[in-house]
Amino acid sequence: MTKIGVFLDYKELRELMVKTQLIPRGIKDARVLNAMKKVPRHIFVDERIQQKAYDDTALSIGEGQTISQPYMVAVMTELLELKGDEKVLEIGTGSGYQAAILAELAREVFTIERVALLANKAREKFLALGYNNIHVRVGDGTLGWPEEAPFNRITITAGGPKIPEPLLEQISEGGLVVAPVGDKFTQQLLKIRKSGKTFSKEKFTPCVFVPLIGEHGWKEE
Repeated sequence: MTKIGVFLDYKELRELMVKTQLIPRGIKDARVLNAMKKVPRHIFVDERIQQKAYDDTALSIGEGQTISQPYMVAVMTELLELKGDEKVLEIGTGSGYQAAILAELAREVFTIERVALLANKAREKFLALGYNNIHVRVGDGTLGWPEEAPFNRITITAGGPKIPEPLLEQISEGGLVVAPVGDKFTQQLLKIRKSGKTFSKEKFTPCVFVPLIGEHGWKEE
């Protein structure tokens, strides 16, 4: 049974999440589905709401930030087309859940969070879960991580008016950027692919993310 008193079978809830929320909506990449089954999403939310961790919704993690809906995490991850040897840059660590999913699928993950409290909490969880291939920095994610560039993949987990120019400069040849782009209230998921000096763009699902704050994003109010 999924619930006995206050006991929750989180492994069963993860499998149910994949079966009912992800596969019916078209997530097909077996590696992505397996990562979503494996990573303990409930560890990345406050204990008071762990029973909601596998619900089909985003959840507050404090500091005005959220952990994205499981389906959105899966969509963005699948769009990155990860094979296993990539160096990935994530903008917006937040709870750390997306970075943990990426760490299951890529060689190395570099993740930037502007809120030090969230970054430190995520770092502790990565260490506790044994993710030695995740590197965390506190700072303005719209500037990227130039010392570690180039990156094979970049993902942005906040909505900006455009893809920050520094990030486009830090993507490798043939690399991909996946990000929500639009206004502060609604965005569209974009996949940008670099080929030589040009960038091709594909549009995917509408979405709503917290604002991308930084020098090349929205200004903090």
